[in-house]
Amino acid sequence: MSTTPLIHLDLPGIQKLKSGKVREVFDLGDRLLFVATDRISAFDCIMPNGIPRKGEVLTQLSHFWFDLTDSWLPNHRLARAADPLPRVLQPFSDQLRGRSMIVKKARPLAIECIVRGYLAGSGWKEYRQSQTVCGIRLPAGLVEASELPEAIFTPATKAETGHDENIPFAQAAALVGPNVAGAVRELSLKLYGFARDHARHRGILIADTKFEFGIFDEQLILIDEVLTPDSSRFWPADLYQPGRNQSSFDKQFVRDYLETLDWNKTPPAPALPAEVVAKTQAKYLDAFERLTGRRL
Repeated sequence: MSTTPLIHLDLPGIQKLKSGKVREVFDLGDRLLFVATDRISAFDCIMPNGIPRKGEVLTQLSHFWFDLTDSWLPNHRLARAADPLPRVLQPFSDQLRGRSMIVKKARPLAIECIVRGYLAGSGWKEYRQSQTVCGIRLPAGLVEASELPEAIFTPATKAETGHDENIPFAQAAALVGPNVAGAVRELSLKLYGFARDHARHRGILIADTKFEFGIFDEQLILIDEVLTPDSSRFWPADLYQPGRNQSSFDKQFVRDYLETLDWNKTPPAPALPAEVVAKTQAKYLDAFERLTGRRL
């Protein structure tokens, strides 16, 4: 088990297409290589030090959910977790082990597909102002972290920098076409319902989550990471109590620490102390073990 976080990654001789907040994307010709680093961001700033094994949690959880759903929901994965690396990548096996995924070159849709089952984050903020979330009217009298009567689909635009912007369904339909928008809404709600029920049996509430879809060979497929602590809000079921901010398995712990500092939330970000790194790593690993029933 490595205790040194993977922060930066270059693979000599292999073209890097993109370096995001967490993921590095490399071109393998007719395929892509996704590598989840151990970087962690908060308030749209990447911390100078990372969380050891975080990238493994993100990748292996995505593999787990793909294994459970690929019989009814096509996805972009070309190689399973246990498959050997292609020969061209074998020299980098130590760096890639557990944190890489070979995927199809799909064309991503221009929207994020967000499903909310509980009232939290920007949804709670909007509800207090207008009793709506992304324009969807909700019952009166809900409190922070209330479970919604039924899960709602709340799309957002994609932002290369800064925050994604919540948009009404009609605007999503204008961006990707009404048929595609209707299809991803149905698939997103079905996938959320499936994952919510699985997670609840494992002691985790999925408050909300973000899915991405793309087009490959004229087919709509699930892409990107799926149902991880970075793309979802996971709450421990045994500590759930509506009416307050919830304990969580994601990087909220890091945000809460940063809020105690005299920092203006612009780069450069401060280094995280060892205690915060260790506690955050424990939360990611705990989420993985609860959901999958196995140790990483």
